[in-house]
Amino acid sequence: MRTPLVIGNWKMHGTVAEARALAGALRDGLKRPRGVEVAVCPPFTALPAVAETLAGTPIAVGGQNCHWEDTGAHTGEIAAPMLADLGCRLVLLGHSERRREMGETDEQIARKVAAALRHNLTPVLCVGETAEERRQGLTFTTVEGQLRAGLVGLEPAAVTRCVLAYEPVWAIGTGVNATPGQAAEVHGYLRGLLSEVTSKEVAQRLRILYGGSVKADNADALMAEAEIDGALVGGASLTGPGFIAIVRKAARGAASRGE
Repeated sequence: MRTPLVIGNWKMHGTVAEARALAGALRDGLKRPRGVEVAVCPPFTALPAVAETLAGTPIAVGGQNCHWEDTGAHTGEIAAPMLADLGCRLVLLGHSERRREMGETDEQIARKVAAALRHNLTPVLCVGETAEERRQGLTFTTVEGQLRAGLVGLEPAAVTRCVLAYEPVWAIGTGVNATPGQAAEVHGYLRGLLSEVTSKEVAQRLRILYGGSVKADNADALMAEAEIDGALVGGASLTGPGFIAIVRKAARGAASRGE
């Protein structure tokens, strides 16, 4: 039984005051979420304020990235133990914007996954194909390569501590989301790969989220798919009512499937 997880990725948005206000709205609107887990990933500058605002609530706080080293001369970077020290419970890794804009490689992302696990953070490994890769029929090839590389060297017990997020690059910030069928097809493929890489038991336990222009008006259809275990939400997580609506729809989707 996989409890759905909905994560708000605030990306590079919000002052400390704005982040505190948004966190307060979520705290007040999601006092006792049932049948769903919730997390938010604010900018690094707002992490302490958001963690303080959400302290004692069911809403977890996460980082948007971390370095693979625990300390060192890495100007501008943040380490996994620093996130843990701020109360973070998870961290996004391998997001397409990091791969594309910052040139992150599969090898670097795998090292980040290992670093997160060392410090008891849940790595949320992001995979997804570009529009050109989909046109060329390379969707499965692309996500397979990213999954295998991101989890390389991990024992099955370590893999169970991870979360996957399928985010087709062509759907991120474009307003065009994958159809429920397209998303479910890739999620099913990823789960089959996990069975090969680890075991069927691990594959059935690990949550695979969908991300890519998730909004309140398409969340119902996406969350109704049995292979979709929640959402990684970008722009729609920047308003309290919109994000809360997605969280509630994820919970209803799981309940309707008997999870």
